[in-house]
Amino acid sequence: MSECGMLCTVSCVVRRLERCYESTAHSPFTRCCLMIFLFYICCLLSLSVLSSIISPDSVRLVDGTSLCSGRLEVKSDQSNQWWSSVCEADFDQQDAEVVCRELGCGAPSVLKGALYGEVEAPMWTKEFQCGGNESALLDCRSSGSARNTCSPGKAVGLTCSEPVRLVGGDNRCAGTLELKHQGDWRPVGDSLSGWTLKEAAVACGELDCGSPVSVLRKEESSDRRVWRVRSNCVQSGSALRDCVTSDSSSYILDLACSDSVRLVNGTSLCSGRLEVKSDQSNQWWSSVCEADFDKQDAEVVCRELGCGAPSVLQGALYGEVESPMWTKEFQCGGNESALLDCRSSGSARNTCSPGKAVGLTCSESVRLVGGDGRCAGTLEVKQGKWRPAFGYGWTLKKAAVACRELDCGSAVSVGRRKESKDRPVWWIRSACIHSGSALRDCVTSDSSSYILDLTCSGKTISDIICDCNVPMLTHTHTHTHTHTCRDASSPPGLCRGLLSKALKP
Repeated sequence: MSECGMLCTVSCVVRRLERCYESTAHSPFTRCCLMIFLFYICCLLSLSVLSSIISPDSVRLVDGTSLCSGRLEVKSDQSNQWWSSVCEADFDQQDAEVVCRELGCGAPSVLKGALYGEVEAPMWTKEFQCGGNESALLDCRSSGSARNTCSPGKAVGLTCSEPVRLVGGDNRCAGTLELKHQGDWRPVGDSLSGWTLKEAAVACGELDCGSPVSVLRKEESSDRRVWRVRSNCVQSGSALRDCVTSDSSSYILDLACSDSVRLVNGTSLCSGRLEVKSDQSNQWWSSVCEADFDKQDAEVVCRELGCGAPSVLQGALYGEVESPMWTKEFQCGGNESALLDCRSSGSARNTCSPGKAVGLTCSESVRLVGGDGRCAGTLEVKQGKWRPAFGYGWTLKKAAVACRELDCGSAVSVGRRKESKDRPVWWIRSACIHSGSALRDCVTSDSSSYILDLTCSGKTISDIICDCNVPMLTHTHTHTHTHTCRDASSPPGLCRGLLSKALKP
């Protein structure tokens, strides 16, 4: 372990694997792989010990959604080693700042009694009186008198912001992604499988920004220390800081999130219930009443989120909530770059009928270019910018996702084409597509000389069912054929065959 020290990095393990292959002529391969396995286990144990050494031993947050949220507990007696909850009346914002700092988290964002449940554990008996600059909660002064009781529902629940930031961008919701872990701020390196908008959505959420708009891989001149974030860990619902390992890389991530709008509870990042950040100082999100929002407003939102044109605008389409409602009517012209750039009504709305919170579906940012029509050509996806898309092993089943998003019926053909040199592309993660996600949500920034050419039938399911007597176009690589279902010269069962393809996932 002397070569890699206590840095359990991906690159270190990979280097050992390479040497394992090189040395198979001199020693059994299985013995070498066993040594690597033991080395990796030692690394994990070392980091576990290191983590226990630097973790605070007198405060913790329990039953929360991440390491930076939960019900506050304090170790009340070092000799007896028991943990006590803290009464809300004995704890304020300055105390919370100290706890969040002690835990290595960001500033406190929510402080509320019983936020993470009630317990019958012992209660801390004195009031904390922190100045806000102390390094540990037990360094703070406390009241002289002891508290004997604490009302039910008053055990302190605390949410600290995650130690995440975006730097060097146009605003706080855009720039290079950096993470603080073990007291060290570093950029986040691109993962081996690449970052999609799904992983970016976690970072945008932790920053209290809106929906993810783009995630790009940026190459620097040389390797530097980075935090590598495990994609599968993030997708399991864990916070970013719970999923990091130390590594070095010349590739880092640039993210852009929307600043003040988002779509939640939708089937993709371009659909959901619309929420607007109603007050930058209070940092809360509000739903919008259907009566205060029209098609031109929807066009602005879809554009701001990097999606296509609005396709469905309907109240309660993605559920109702009791969150605050935006109180004024939006009056967009349709060409604004952001919803909050639009004019709004002078009078405020006090109520919104149940089932009237705006639900919005924007079309996906996908297109086929250079073909005979809009349903044939080179596949391109927009995530911040338009690029060709590519992925290995593309079948008609995968191509059907693109055809469906384009409202172009079923997939007829798919092939790859080699260009003269590499160019920036969006690499499509197959497993993500198979999970039912939209194309735009499944691409990562990459470069390749291969691109995908697709041909769709050009017929939607409703076309095939209702208009089967109307001439239809089917495509091959070289010709476009016109068939009429009721034409005796048409191949038998043409409509039935197209409908069968369209209905396949």
